[in-house]
Amino acid sequence: MRENLHRFFRAARGVGVHVSPAESIDAMRAVAQVGISDRAVLRDALLLTLAKSQDEKLALGDCFDLFFSQPEPRQDQPEADNDDAPQDADQPPSSGAPSDAGEGQPPEGLGPLAQMLLSQDRNTIAAAIASASGAASLSDIRYSTQRGIFSSRILDAMGLQRLRDDLDGLTATNPALAERLRAALDALREAVRDTVSQGLALYAREEAENLRNEILRNAPLARIERRQVAEMRALIRQIARRLRERYSKPRKRQRRGHLDVRRTLRRNAAWGGVPFLTAWKRKHRDRPKIVALCDVSGSVAQVSDFFLLLIHSLHEVVDDVRSFAFSSHLIEVSEILESKSPEEAMSEIMSKVGFGSSDYGSSLVDFETEFMSTLTPQTTVIVLGDARSNNLDPRADILRRISDRSKRLVWLNPEGRLAWGFGDSEMPRYATFCTVVRQCATAHQLERAVSDIVATYQ
Repeated sequence: MRENLHRFFRAARGVGVHVSPAESIDAMRAVAQVGISDRAVLRDALLLTLAKSQDEKLALGDCFDLFFSQPEPRQDQPEADNDDAPQDADQPPSSGAPSDAGEGQPPEGLGPLAQMLLSQDRNTIAAAIASASGAASLSDIRYSTQRGIFSSRILDAMGLQRLRDDLDGLTATNPALAERLRAALDALREAVRDTVSQGLALYAREEAENLRNEILRNAPLARIERRQVAEMRALIRQIARRLRERYSKPRKRQRRGHLDVRRTLRRNAAWGGVPFLTAWKRKHRDRPKIVALCDVSGSVAQVSDFFLLLIHSLHEVVDDVRSFAFSSHLIEVSEILESKSPEEAMSEIMSKVGFGSSDYGSSLVDFETEFMSTLTPQTTVIVLGDARSNNLDPRADILRRISDRSKRLVWLNPEGRLAWGFGDSEMPRYATFCTVVRQCATAHQLERAVSDIVATYQ
C-alpha cells in the first residue's frame, strides 16, 4: 500500500494538486489510522490531508476514483464443457491428454498464468495485473506512444512467454482447451490495455500539460488562436503566481550582509575576543518604486490582456507601483488593479481606455502634465507597447525627460525586432532614451523580463 500511495501522490501532482513531502507523510499517517478496507473512508482521509482548496478537492476526488478503479478482465471468453468440446477421433478417451478441459479445475502441468486464466478468478487476475504494472513501472509512462511498450512489459511480467509455450503444447494435445486459453489471453490483453490507458490518464497529465504550456510559453502572443486564449490566460496567471511566490512583499529574509569583523571584536573585548556577540554589515536598499505605462490600443489589443495580468501581479510583489494605461490618452489605473481581481480590472480598464487608436505623443503629454512628479531617481519606468503612433508626433523629447528623471527606463515590445522602425513604428527613436529594450513577443520572454525587473528590488 505504501508504493500505491506514492504512485497516487505522483498522480495527484499530475492533476495540479501540490503534495509536499510533509503532506505526503501526514496522508500516510492518516491512512495508517483509518486503514484501506473502507474505500469511502480512505478517500475522505486523503482529501482531508492533501486538498487545500475546493478546486484541489474536486481534482483529487476525480484522481482517486480513477486511480483506485482497476480495469477488470472481460468475460467474453467461451465457456467450455464436456458436451460441446470437440474430441479428436484418433485420440482414445483413455489417453494421457487432459480430459477435464471443461471442469472447474485447470489441468496439471500448466504455468501459473495459464492456470489463473483458466480458473477465471477475476480478483486474482486483477491483482496480478496490478502487481505486474508495478513491476513494469507503469507510473513512468508519459506519452501515448508508449502504450504498446508498457502493455508488453506488463504481459511479460505476468509470464506471457510461459503461456505461449503452454498454448503450443495444448494446440497439439487438446485443441478445445487451447482455444479457451486463447480467448482468455485476448481478454487479458484487453484488460492490460485498459490498465495502461488508465496509467496514461493518471501519470501523463503533468507531462502533457507541461509540453502544452511550453509550446504556449514560446508562441507569439499576438497570434494566439481564439481557442487558446483561455489557456494562455491561465498560463499568464501561473507566471503571475510564481512571481508572487518568489518576490512577495512580506519577504521574510534577514537583511544582514557580511560579518563586520572590527565591530564584532570591539563588542566582545570583555570576553577576550571570543565572539559571543556578532555585528553585521547592513546593506542599504532604496525603497523600490515602479511606474508602468501599458498600451491598450487596438494594435496590441490581443496582447494587452496579458500585459495587464502581469502588471496586476506587480502590485502584489512590489511595495510602490503606479500603473497607467493609454490609447489616444492616458489614465491612472493603480487603484483598479489594487482593489479588483485581474478579470474585473482588465474589463474595466479596457472599457475606459482600451481598443482606441494609439497616440503615444498625446499619451506622453498627459503623463508629463499630470504625473511627472511621481518619478524619482529610484523609479524604474516600464513601458509595454509596440511604439506605433499612427504617424503622429511621437514626442520622444518627453520620453527623454522621463528617462532623465528616473533610475531606469525599460521598454517591452510585443513585436519582433525586424518590425521595429518600419511603417509607423517609432521604436528606434524611443530606444535611444531607454536603459533596456526587450522584445516580449511570447509569455516566456515576458516572464523573464518582469522577473529580472522585480529581482533587482529583492
